[in-house]
Parts: sequence; C-alpha cells; structure tokens
Amino acid sequence: MNFSNQTFLPPKTYKNRNWLIIDCKGQKLGRLATLVTALLKGKQKPYYFPSIDIGDSVILINAEFIILNKENTHYIVNHPGRPGRSLKIKKVSESLPKFTIERAVKKMLAKTETKRLMKRLKIYNQTNHPHDAQNPMKINLDGIIKL
Repeated sequence: MNFSNQTFLPPKTYKNRNWLIIDCKGQKLGRLATLVTALLKGKQKPYYFPSIDIGDSVILINAEFIILNKENTHYIVNHPGRPGRSLKIKKVSESLPKFTIERAVKKMLAKTETKRLMKRLKIYNQTNHPHDAQNPMKINLDGIIKL
C-alpha cells in the first residue's frame, strides 16, 4: 500500500529554530504577549504538533516603550505560606517593563512548558542586544497587531 497523504511529524531531534526580533515600541502588553507565546510554542509553523517542541527564540527590544493600561494598577502578591506571616503586596511601577512582560507571557503558558520556553525569551530595554551572531530575523508587527 502506498500512502501519499501522510502527515509530517518532526522527530524530537528536529532542530529548525529561528531567532526573531520584535520591537515593542508602541505595542500593547496583552497582544504582544499573545504573539510571543505563539512564537515560543511554534504555532505559526505548518508542521506544528502539540507534543513536539519546535518553537523559536524571541528577542524583545525597546521594552520600556510598551503600552500599559494606565487605569489598572499592577500588583505583586507574595504568599509566604507560613502561619503568622502576613501577605506582602507590592505595587509594580513602570520602571520594571521586563518583569511585566515576563509575567504576562508566563501566565499564558502551561505549567509544564513555562520553564523550558521562558529560557528562549530575551527582553532588552534598549535597541542593542548581544544576539547578532544568531542572525535574528526582524518581525514587522504593523500588519499583525493593529492598535
């Protein structure tokens, strides 16, 4: 029997990862985090399969110019988990854009894949980054994300 319509499933050793650069200037946090999550998982590739990790590495530049919702204040809540310890609540200021982006992307990933995929996310506040040797491709978000 000759089966001509067979689905291509990449093997576990299939290493076809790209490095992608995204400029965060003027982008909204939630929409950017959704796109980054899909790129880290590899959902944009035609041979995506949920149990096989084929995602790309993502570099975010100009993270300090990301648009946050001014009406909502962002808090970090720390539950120590010990009896007698009080709940610690810290207000996240806009001086921590890297932490805010990491937290948004991390919450969109499943528990089992968070640690593995977050290693491939690099966030920088300026335009320059140390990943020129990987020949990253720049993604233009004007057509993908509309404000």
